[in-house]
Amino acid sequence: MKKLILTVVIILVSQFGMAQDAFKADVLKVLKASGSGAQMELAKEQVMGSISEEKRADFSKEFDASLPSLYDKMAKVYMETYTHDEVKQMLKFYESPVGKKITEKASELTKKNMTAAQEWGTELQGLMMKYMQ
Repeated sequence: MKKLILTVVIILVSQFGMAQDAFKADVLKVLKASGSGAQMELAKEQVMGSISEEKRADFSKEFDASLPSLYDKMAKVYMETYTHDEVKQMLKFYESPVGKKITEKASELTKKNMTAAQEWGTELQGLMMKYMQ
């Protein structure tokens, strides 16, 4: 009887683990489809400007090697926030024409939004100085 119960528990645990693996895989697909990779490339480009030319290749390798850890952490946050069914619905959206366009334009939009944020930040400094005096 103990062996039967133990076998059932092992089967249930392994099925839960496989379900979690599928959930995580789908979350990682959503992260990729949402343009996270393009944003990371843009961040890398910005940092590269402050790294000497002879060290850029090594930095790039280490930066890229650090991304799976970041994506795992992001996946955990998604898995705590959304259900697997919600993530599947996100995937359907990102597979639609509009979703594909969002993915395609993510890098361009991020660059333009960063420029807009920098301009706003400059304006904000003036406003802050007005009230800090």
